[in-house]
Amino acid sequence: MTHLSEHEIQRRQALEELISMGIDPYPAEGFMVNSSSSAILGNYLNSTDAPEWKEISIAGRLVSKRIMGNASFAVLQDGAGRIQLYITRDELCAGDDKSHYNIVFKKLLDLGDFIGVTGYVFVTKTGETSIHVKTLKLLSKALKPLPVVKEKEGQVFDEVTDPELRYRQRYVDLNVNARSKEVFVLRSKLLQSMRNFLLEREYLEVETPVLQPIYGGAAARPFTTHHNTLDMKLYLRIADELYLKRLIVGGYDGVFEFAKDFRNEGMDRTHNPEFTMMELYVAYKDYYWMMDLVEEMVERISLDLHGTTKVTVGNHEIDFKRPWKRFTMFEAIAHFTKVDISEMDEKQLRETAMQLKVPLDASMGKGKIIDEIFGAHCEPLLIQPTFITDYPVEMSPLAKKHRSRPGLVERFEAICNGKEMCNAFSELNDPLDQRRRFEEQLELGKRGDEEAMILDEDFLRAIEYGMPPTAGLGIGIDRLAMIMTNAASIQDVIFFPQMRPERMD
Repeated sequence: MTHLSEHEIQRRQALEELISMGIDPYPAEGFMVNSSSSAILGNYLNSTDAPEWKEISIAGRLVSKRIMGNASFAVLQDGAGRIQLYITRDELCAGDDKSHYNIVFKKLLDLGDFIGVTGYVFVTKTGETSIHVKTLKLLSKALKPLPVVKEKEGQVFDEVTDPELRYRQRYVDLNVNARSKEVFVLRSKLLQSMRNFLLEREYLEVETPVLQPIYGGAAARPFTTHHNTLDMKLYLRIADELYLKRLIVGGYDGVFEFAKDFRNEGMDRTHNPEFTMMELYVAYKDYYWMMDLVEEMVERISLDLHGTTKVTVGNHEIDFKRPWKRFTMFEAIAHFTKVDISEMDEKQLRETAMQLKVPLDASMGKGKIIDEIFGAHCEPLLIQPTFITDYPVEMSPLAKKHRSRPGLVERFEAICNGKEMCNAFSELNDPLDQRRRFEEQLELGKRGDEEAMILDEDFLRAIEYGMPPTAGLGIGIDRLAMIMTNAASIQDVIFFPQMRPERMD
């Protein structure tokens, strides 16, 4: 058993004493709640003395108590906030039995315990809206103490500042850091805003397989697993693109999915091995149309979350108001490096990368080299939302060749705050060209590129039946949430991010 602290020992002793008094510390029955802290604090002072304020029933954690003889003040924290309780011995105890107050409330109830109270709302002499408690019931005994949040001159200082504790014990973080709780509420609103935007346009929300016999749709290393009954290797999906395009082949005009994807890659402040994507595919559209839709959708999300298109992110104010700036990839590289690489072959690109101090390895082809140059010298400088368009064909094996610029494809990425936020194509629907692109990826794989795509015969068969012109989009929900909540790390917007195994000694 894990070593117990002195506080934990005392709480277990209190638990035993409660049981000996006939008080169930974990009662089975529920507790009827008819209000919340925010509803009371937000409405009581502005309402008439209506009946609903005379019979309040509310539940939550006991997070503070001040014993003052026969009367005490406490603070209850529910899912909506905090509210003060006023508790008197005479009100809480029937007849001459004062033990419930003197022993149970004073000595055996600890901070962090869940309680349910009934009573009426009033305003104290100091002007604080409070609940005068008539009954109090223990709903769940906490055996570990929560960290204490410190306050100084009205400013709250979070006790839980250690990222290791915050991310591993998110349940503690959410209890003591109001900011963390707010971030995840905003994330939920972001998802709802995006979903509403797409449903209003009558696109169909769908679900596709997480376990796949062939992984595809992105350049990434997969996680592998094994299915015992079928005796076959399976992969956790790295993207849902190829399955969603199969549905376009099947006759749907617009489909989207909020998907958990998995990539067996490094971890940093913008990468987690498990992450959330929204992918959208719309028939009879192209990447120009999709750029307009992305601008409109993200502007709408910002307005829904903040009431403005302007969002503070770190030291920057980012404005999502349409239209956004647009660069081709070669224009962006020329703008930031003063070097035109648009006509260079692989040898020249390697020499240029060396001059620009961009590290490369032998497995990288033309597309990877260009991507490395862009990532080192352009992407970090793009703070305001910017579309980067018209990528080299080597970088984009699933995108349609550019209608007027040989060697390029109709692809864009939206970059914001120095990081990719979304990726989109005019989707390649020529099955013969798609086969050639897959074969080129296989050659890169032979050179040692572990992120090269593999050939998917069933997907090729699907588009041989005919796929209409289609615009496709993948938008990273976690990175968008980071921007919309001013979070410094992707771990701040994922409830339970992946972490190294915990040492239990």
